[in-house]
Amino acid sequence: MRARLVLALSIVVLLAAGRAVFAQRLASLPDLQGTWNGSTLTPLQRPQQFRDRSAFTPEEAAEYVRASPDRIRSRLPTSLDRQMQTDLDDTFVEVEHMPLDGLRTSLIVDPANGLLPPLLPVAQARIADRPKRSFDDPETFGLAERCLLGNFGASGGSLGSPPMVPSAAIPSFYRIIQTDTHVLIFTEWVHDARIVRLNGTHLPPAIRSWLGDSIGHYEGQTLVVDTTNFRRDTHNLDSGERLHVVERFTRVDAKTLRYRVTVEDPDTWANPWTAEWPFRAIDIALFSVECHEGNYAIENFLRGARADERRAQTPRR
Repeated sequence: MRARLVLALSIVVLLAAGRAVFAQRLASLPDLQGTWNGSTLTPLQRPQQFRDRSAFTPEEAAEYVRASPDRIRSRLPTSLDRQMQTDLDDTFVEVEHMPLDGLRTSLIVDPANGLLPPLLPVAQARIADRPKRSFDDPETFGLAERCLLGNFGASGGSLGSPPMVPSAAIPSFYRIIQTDTHVLIFTEWVHDARIVRLNGTHLPPAIRSWLGDSIGHYEGQTLVVDTTNFRRDTHNLDSGERLHVVERFTRVDAKTLRYRVTVEDPDTWANPWTAEWPFRAIDIALFSVECHEGNYAIENFLRGARADERRAQTPRR
């Protein structure tokens, strides 16, 4: 009996010691945990009318925010999309969580002109070869429309896959959880979860995923995350499968993370580019976004198209 008691107490002591060592190890690392808002209406690229300026005037900034719904609507693929997409103004979009980052005219800090490097000819050809959006084939719809990945602000990709470019229509809310072996980056939209393996090596090139393969390490008070192995059809910002992204998460103060990301893809851009913006601490609950493959919207798109075809074939009386 006494031996069993000693053994039980020994196990308790070892577990307590293990937790203490784990807590001490985490205490030496930057604390990135919490719920964060990475949203901003500051554009990734500098708008053409401000091409020679790194900052808005306060009046220009206010007008840029006011015109956001019309600007988003103008980028939709067809006039019918623009007519039906009514939920883009501040009645539906949480613009109160999407402030401009000061008066900056772009999130891109390198190149200095605030623009993405020009697309290479091979990238232009790859984009041109993609199947055109058609109501005859649901797989030609965008990944966000199909609820496979959820970023309506960038061309493809996810709010959880790097580079985590903010959407102008969907708030970029994140939950970050750290252990001594992994970091979890969870995004509310569309409930994507990216797991970063600390001090690991990348998976073989043949193994690819929607969010890429992320490994990380700490450099002082910064978490550095290196991501490769993207699927070809992710095409975040029109990138290819050789996309390589390095993110740096740095705790600036109790309420701010600085997110800095450098992107390179030899099949898309001639040069790497870098963007930077703040993540702000928020005290709100994240909700489940029930968007998933096989959603009713896609089925109803196709039903509506077939109904239009039957209507067109019916003789008018």
